[in-house]
Amino acid sequence: MSTGKARRLARIFRQGKSVIIPMDHGVSAGPLPGLGNMRRALAAVLAGGADAIVGHRLLFRELDKLPAAAPGGPAEAGALLHLSASTDLSPSPNRKALTASVEDALRLGADGVSIHVNIGDPDEASMLADFGRVARAAADWGMPLLAMLYARGPKIKNGFDPDIVAHCARIGAELGADAVKVLYTGDMQSFRRVTEGCAVPVLVAGGPQTDSPAGFFRMLGEALQAGAAGVSIGRNVFQHPRPERMAEALRALVHEGQSPEQALARTLDVHTATC
Repeated sequence: MSTGKARRLARIFRQGKSVIIPMDHGVSAGPLPGLGNMRRALAAVLAGGADAIVGHRLLFRELDKLPAAAPGGPAEAGALLHLSASTDLSPSPNRKALTASVEDALRLGADGVSIHVNIGDPDEASMLADFGRVARAAADWGMPLLAMLYARGPKIKNGFDPDIVAHCARIGAELGADAVKVLYTGDMQSFRRVTEGCAVPVLVAGGPQTDSPAGFFRMLGEALQAGAAGVSIGRNVFQHPRPERMAEALRALVHEGQSPEQALARTLDVHTATC
């Protein structure tokens, strides 16, 4: 591994674990609640101790406007440029197109890049070809690559099926990702098969905003016990009434080894009614 890549990875993963907050939703879904003011959202999740954030070019412009010396500020966190995009307005929203390059990420000062591939989509072949091109460029430039892989398409009956999720994770490792993001399969035994069958760190996705915080934290705790290297959670952080508290709770779970109940307690003052 090149020195540059090792340095960049160290800004994303701390002792092999990471709390990543994806904030790329403005392209796919517009200014969602919690992301209307990107600068404010960034400041909150960074103050909570997120290891890294993911977004499109806007994220980097807003990062530059934050005080670098602030606790948990942009000087301390990793930033990944998301290279894939589609919108919910498209007739083919699962077809991701490349909108940026590894070279763009270097110019922006990114610590890594990420791509999104929907396995099983009719346009899977094009997305896999894009994956290959990005992986090749990332290797050439020593740029860490996170692959977000989901099973979505006519032949997919259940995107949470353990065999399918394990297949998605393995595709990411086989094609050159340094880490992969996949869905949780529902239980520790089946998710352990996912992590054991993938030679690179596996991050668990958060999905839509939960209405059961206690169940959500239990799920994350199970994923970590089953071998996940961390979490990559967007809406359940930036749409939380106190996103900095949610980021802090995830950090306690992933890095401090706190139990799901202990981590959740950091958000109880705003979630008492639903817990």
